[in-house]
Amino acid sequence: MKQIDINCDMGEGIGNEDSLLPFISSANIACGYHAGDEDKMRRIIDLCLQYDVAIGAHPSFPDKENFGRIAMKLPAGEIQSIVFSQLNLLNNLAIAAGGKLHHVKPHGALYNMAAKDPLLARVIADAVKAFDSSLIYYGLSGSLMLDEAKKDGLQIAHEVFADRTYQPDGSLTPRNTPGALLTNAEEVVLQVMQMISSDSVQAISGEEISIKADTICIHGDGLHAVEFARMINDRLHLEGIQIRKIERVQATL
Repeated sequence: MKQIDINCDMGEGIGNEDSLLPFISSANIACGYHAGDEDKMRRIIDLCLQYDVAIGAHPSFPDKENFGRIAMKLPAGEIQSIVFSQLNLLNNLAIAAGGKLHHVKPHGALYNMAAKDPLLARVIADAVKAFDSSLIYYGLSGSLMLDEAKKDGLQIAHEVFADRTYQPDGSLTPRNTPGALLTNAEEVVLQVMQMISSDSVQAISGEEISIKADTICIHGDGLHAVEFARMINDRLHLEGIQIRKIERVQATL
């Protein structure tokens, strides 16, 4: 049976986690730098354990004012430190609740910059590796961030987006550009099915581009997040596609 992971960004102040978790297999939990706090993290970790959803860290630039979506130029050592600190915080909370970290997915500007900047991508990958080399690294499908993580020996997961449009080069359409977000549930489901079934997606220009889909992201802060999650879930079950978290691959010596 074909399988796919569905991940969702959580703990960002929307409060819809109870409604989303039954439809997903992996959660990316804000670690307090762009959104969230320890109480929210604990609550979502408990829900993840209840629904058997993989617990992931969603580290960001330290920028709550702009929700972590503004590019920041920081020294490599500082970026490593902020990523490591966020992983450490969420990991400690997960262990205290009887769980453990499964993956890491950078947030916002940190994610988008790393997708195109190999030096930044390597800095983040090094921080993840130094913290726990068994964590799965979620990143933009086909991007430099995954290339660098793979070079660092990390297990990677190619991420695609249910509710975002794509540029011809495979990057996401910037949020401040018209048409960046998909708001129609039927269009979202069609895009997801195309990415899973044909390893491709229609760019905003109209051309078909190749894409690899290991995990599908639904943005938890989207207005239609719960509706999208439910409809994607229903369609995948109808097609006989199992929704399942990505299994860690044991490293070989």
